[in-house]
Formats: sequence, C-alpha cells, structure tokens
Amino acid sequence: MFDHVVIGVRNYAVSRLFFVQALEPLGVTVVHDGPLGIELCRPDSLSSLCIRREPEESPAHLHLAFTADNRQQVEAFYRAALAAGAMDNGAPGLRAQYHENYYAAFVIGPDGHNIEAVCHEAEA
Repeated sequence: MFDHVVIGVRNYAVSRLFFVQALEPLGVTVVHDGPLGIELCRPDSLSSLCIRREPEESPAHLHLAFTADNRQQVEAFYRAALAAGAMDNGAPGLRAQYHENYYAAFVIGPDGHNIEAVCHEAEA
C-alpha cells in the first residue's frame, strides 16, 4: 500500500534520535542520511519512512506515497483525486531525479498534504 511516508519535523535532532531508537527493535535502520534528512526501512522492505527537516516557523509537512502496480494506475489515481477535489501538485510523469523508472503523480489533499501515487516499473 505505502511506498514511502515523509514526515516534516521542526526539531530534527530530537526527531531523528527518537525514530532511529524507537524503530531499531523492529529491525528498521537508516538507509540514507542526507542534507534533507534520513530515510529508514527494514532490509527486506520496499516501504520507507523519511524524516525531513522543516523550518521551525513552518507547519509540519506530511507526504504519503502509495504504490501503484503500473503507470496506468498512477494516471487513474491522478484523475480520480482531482475529480474528488484535490489540487494538482504534479501531473503523471517520469521523475528521473529519483531513478529512471520513477513514474508518479502528486496532488494536494483536502488537508493540504502532498499525496502521491508511484510506479517503479518500466513501461510495459
């Protein structure tokens, strides 16, 4: 269901320590550590949790990315979400900055959250 979840945090050091320590007993480890934050997941999982730095004066950010089986599902998600009242935040298309087959669409949901559908497979 989930490909990845991104949580924006205001106190990055405290949140980083919390998530790394709290999720370690569940087999979750840091798989990427960069200037924007960290990505955590289990070695056998395709789903990840990303903790991102947010300016202290900004509202906390939430990004949900749902796994799509194919590019047609990404496109159908995008159309259905817009019809349901979402705002466009990125039409279906390749996002090569992530990897060569990252095909995704983004919308802003009713509460202002960034909602994505993504397919990692090459076009059939």
